[in-house]
Amino acid sequence: MVSEEIYRELSVKNEKKIVLLVMDGVGDLPVNGKTPLEVAKTPNLDALAKKSITGLTYSVSMGISPGSGPAHIPLFGYDPFKYDIGRGVLEALGIDFELGKKDIAARANFATIDKKGIITDRRAGRIHTEKNKKICAFLSSKIKTIEGVKVIIRSGKEHRFVVIFRGDSLFDCVTDTDPQQIGLRPKVSSSLDSNGQKTARIVNRFVEMALPLLKDYMPSNFVLLRGISRYPDIPSMEKLFKLVPAAIATYPMYKGLAKLVGMQILKTGSDITSEFKTLKENWSKFDFFFIHIKKTDSYGEDGSFDKKVSVIEEVDKHIPQILDLKPDCFVITGDHSTPCKMKSHSWHPNPFLLHSPFVRKDLAISFTELECAKGVLGRFGAVNAISLMLAHTLKLKKYGA
Repeated sequence: MVSEEIYRELSVKNEKKIVLLVMDGVGDLPVNGKTPLEVAKTPNLDALAKKSITGLTYSVSMGISPGSGPAHIPLFGYDPFKYDIGRGVLEALGIDFELGKKDIAARANFATIDKKGIITDRRAGRIHTEKNKKICAFLSSKIKTIEGVKVIIRSGKEHRFVVIFRGDSLFDCVTDTDPQQIGLRPKVSSSLDSNGQKTARIVNRFVEMALPLLKDYMPSNFVLLRGISRYPDIPSMEKLFKLVPAAIATYPMYKGLAKLVGMQILKTGSDITSEFKTLKENWSKFDFFFIHIKKTDSYGEDGSFDKKVSVIEEVDKHIPQILDLKPDCFVITGDHSTPCKMKSHSWHPNPFLLHSPFVRKDLAISFTELECAKGVLGRFGAVNAISLMLAHTLKLKKYGA
């Protein structure tokens, strides 16, 4: 990948605009011979593919299934191995919580366990956000400190919430309690070195204290913590690429990720239509727009093939609205694949489409995994996507003499 120093040297500011549309987890595997992208009726995406260049991206590396943070960071131009950003920090930033430098944040799920302590649902049936708020308020009233460390609980969306531990001698070198699989027992957090022993004790004690308090809140009778982390040191997209970036997302984690790299978070509704309306309303104010579509991933994780198809088709209907704005570079891709038959993130490469006035002729005739595999871009690391976007908007100077 291109180094940060080279980007600082070569990047130039101009008025050209980039749109990066990420359909989270859109890549898939065939069910009855076809993937959701192949089943979906997508006349606008397919017409655009015929006028664009395409390929397949590896989120972080071949064979590695990434989390949401490592899958998105490369699309913004950052090395996911250098910037290993914890999910807890992203969730906290996404709900506009002001993290202190010493704070430890954890992404938490309300979950369901059976009488034997086995996880039967990691997301408690994706409970309604209003119920989430009530449970978080109750837990907050009962769990205020542990070993002198302040415990702050904030509601997220559906089954998600955030726990912040605020106090002295806390470190993020601890393991998660979420095994990220059903049919298993929750894990016990442990320290990765001597610095994390206190934090691990507090994390485990929080889980222990929450258990009896949740007995009347089925199916949300347990909590799982992961991405236990603190605020990282990361340069902004403005400093690296001379961009004025904005994010349009409905879920806190993705807002947090965008905020971390210096994007302005635009207010939008909770549905796809409102996201594209927000883009139009703010078109004159920014030169880089990140639009995040969540439900393609959610339905992949739920194994809901037909619902994933329906989201893809809904996105397709809005493609002409973006084209009417005449972006100088328009990229459509996924951050990772979430095959319905696996119900989880996977290592499979992601379809990638780039439209600009400077594209060459491409072989793809539709926006699907198989057609994008024929594209002139071939297979490449997602971290290189930013170079392509900058190049196609003439935002990179020539390198060398």
